[in-house]
Amino acid sequence: MALKHAVLAALTSEEGSGYELSKRFDVSVANFWPASAQQVYRELDRLEAEGLVRARTVRQQKRPDKRVFRITADGRRELGRFIGADTKPTVIRDDLLVKVASVSESNAEAVAKAVKERLAGCGEKLAMYETLREALLAGSSEEEFLAGGPGRPDFGPYLALKRGISFERGNIRWAREVLRSLG
Repeated sequence: MALKHAVLAALTSEEGSGYELSKRFDVSVANFWPASAQQVYRELDRLEAEGLVRARTVRQQKRPDKRVFRITADGRRELGRFIGADTKPTVIRDDLLVKVASVSESNAEAVAKAVKERLAGCGEKLAMYETLREALLAGSSEEEFLAGGPGRPDFGPYLALKRGISFERGNIRWAREVLRSLG
């Protein structure tokens, strides 16, 4: 997958400026496709040059004008092509796993420190994802929410968020197990 598909996906439900898309990334797709604001801006320029998004200028009072992007018909076709293509299996590349795989008596303390740091970060991320989940559910149960099906604009992002929650919970379980094993 390329960043372009993540940006196109983020534009399917509503248009947005580069800043808005960057913030949307932070709270939606960052759990599976992180991107800096600069990367999002550069990708929007490329997508516009390819005709996959179109920008319009919005005049603002007491602020610089902003460009707001929306996905084009060609962009929707490209996203559809991507969705229809084969999905490659996930590969884990994680420097912490290299550290854990290399643990010995002489470096166990340093490895444990790195695992504790990861555990703390995963806890923070999980808390953020749980807060987002509650906001998306807006007081309804998950069953009620999901009954709305793919017609809901936030249906896909919710399903992706569930994966992020599951991923962080798994990371937390693993980190705790490693720390127990290291003593």
